[in-house]
Amino acid sequence: MSAPPSVAGSGTPRYSFLGPSGTFTEAALLKMPGGQNAERVPASSVLAALTMVDDGEVDGAVVPIENSVEGGVTATLDAVSVAHHLHLTAEALVPISFVLVSAEPKPLSEVNSVATHSHAWAQVRRWAEASVPRAEFVPASSTAAAAHGLLRDEPLADAAICAPLVAEQLGLHVIASGIEDTPGAVTRFVLVTTPGPVPEHTGADKTTVMIPLPEDRPGALMEILEHFSTRGVNICRIESRPTGNGMGDYFFSMDLEGHISEARVADALAGIHRVSPKIRFLGSYPRADGKRQQVDPEVSEASFSAAQRWVNSLQQ
Repeated sequence: MSAPPSVAGSGTPRYSFLGPSGTFTEAALLKMPGGQNAERVPASSVLAALTMVDDGEVDGAVVPIENSVEGGVTATLDAVSVAHHLHLTAEALVPISFVLVSAEPKPLSEVNSVATHSHAWAQVRRWAEASVPRAEFVPASSTAAAAHGLLRDEPLADAAICAPLVAEQLGLHVIASGIEDTPGAVTRFVLVTTPGPVPEHTGADKTTVMIPLPEDRPGALMEILEHFSTRGVNICRIESRPTGNGMGDYFFSMDLEGHISEARVADALAGIHRVSPKIRFLGSYPRADGKRQQVDPEVSEASFSAAQRWVNSLQQ
């Protein structure tokens, strides 16, 4: 997949990302199409990064959307699904490991406050309870921002939890390393752009959609899910999020195995549109892990084509 055309027309894309420099998000940006040569524009938040895309300041935004330990990143799910009219065009997976750092060498016993992003704190909670039980958690906009905060005249906290790379870049003292509760944790990041041509079908794809629950009643969600099951479309992620319009008013954010160009996926979404017309297609794009979907013969492209030819013959 090629990078989107540059807003400046130079051929070099501009990508915003959750900054400052040194975040896991910047590492993900380098894995995106065109990311190695892209101009990188740090943003203070996920919403700020996406707004830059809306305003035409950048060609795309790289933001976290899912973690193997904590699940979906709600700020991204809500912003992409509801607040912005943008599409997902690529994804990248980044292994996550954390270090506890300070501006000057100090023992664990002297750490009374720790700054980091809330998702990072959730991934080291058990270690923190065992190692720095009296330390206060100080929320930061990103793990890198927490690390940079240690170098201020008035530091955010005694220590910060961040990526090993940013600790090395800033010359911070590493108090403890490998402090994540779940070794091998991975965060999934997506490249978000304005709507345009959908990346080509590869056979190892995902499709992301937002489906409002049309009515809060027994069986309403099951009716939606049956459209996927009867067409052999596997749901590899599903999360419910409130719309903000009142209690019981929810939408479902879903990742599907497959591409919108495949008849089984398109047919399932068309069926759901009849019962939930505010469904939003958020993009089809190659899977970062390259896992090819297994399609049963009865829901293959050939089967759908044969069925359509049969119906057409009946209408002649």
